[in-house]
Amino acid sequence: MRRRELIGLVGGAAAVARALSARAQKAMPVIGFLHSGTAEQNARRLQGFRKGLSDAGFVEDQNVMIDYRWADGKADRLPEMVADLVRRQVAVIATLSSQPATLAAKAATTTIPIVFTWPGDPVDSGLVASLNRPGGNATGISTLNYELAAKRLGLLREVAPKATAFFVLLNPADPGTEKASRDLQATARTVGVQLQILYAGSDREIDAAFATLASRPAAALVVNADPFLFIRRAQITALAARHAVPAIYYDREFAVSSGLMSYGTDLPSAWGQAGTYVARILKGEKPAELPVAQPTKFELVINLKTAKALGLEVPSNLLFTADEVIE
Repeated sequence: MRRRELIGLVGGAAAVARALSARAQKAMPVIGFLHSGTAEQNARRLQGFRKGLSDAGFVEDQNVMIDYRWADGKADRLPEMVADLVRRQVAVIATLSSQPATLAAKAATTTIPIVFTWPGDPVDSGLVASLNRPGGNATGISTLNYELAAKRLGLLREVAPKATAFFVLLNPADPGTEKASRDLQATARTVGVQLQILYAGSDREIDAAFATLASRPAAALVVNADPFLFIRRAQITALAARHAVPAIYYDREFAVSSGLMSYGTDLPSAWGQAGTYVARILKGEKPAELPVAQPTKFELVINLKTAKALGLEVPSNLLFTADEVIE
């Protein structure tokens, strides 16, 4: 065989291989992932999502692609981001632990399936018609954040028995803030606590909220689930330590970041459940017929080092039942 013919044969084979590869990539389903936060801050949760997908047979960059859109704390960017995902005709949109992203996706499309994790009741929020039969293009996991509020308040009272003034920190820009405020105050009354509301939607307002807490003797704080507050957990836990405010959070990452304690849904596990739902939709199931699920794992994390710094003695029964104790 002549050298020129050999080169032509090799080149032709390479071209065919590239065409086949491009065709295979084009045929790969694409998941649109929309979130109001940052990739770095959600890395642990994202591992859970990928595991849920892989357990159901979908491995990123092998037989499924994920188009990530992170708003980096700027929720006003979400409508443009989701509009682009709709134009790309992604197979499904995942909006996990981000109420602004879920609402933006819901407003942008009635046909592309949406899988969410939602802190409250998605029926009350208008996301689905019912928990058993969502009926539209959205379904997912209800992480029971508001339902767990009474448990958090009870835990905070156990660890900080001298606290007499209880506050909750909310982001006023969060779409569910008004309902969250009502629900949390009603929950507090059931456990005999009068809960006062602090709002913070910027770094400066977080500082101001803690200045208010510092001016109140025997104050204790509950931090509500919110992507904006989650991104700023280092600032929040540092201020709680500086002003000696006992605080309970909804996510383990706060306790890892020197927060006193956290109790809530194991969110990486919930994101894994959402990954399973995305996989089921990719395999042909309809979101209208996939019941909204509830989380299967909850976790109590106590930072014993922070408790000692605050002069608090954590009851032995809590240390025994905690899923993780940070020393």
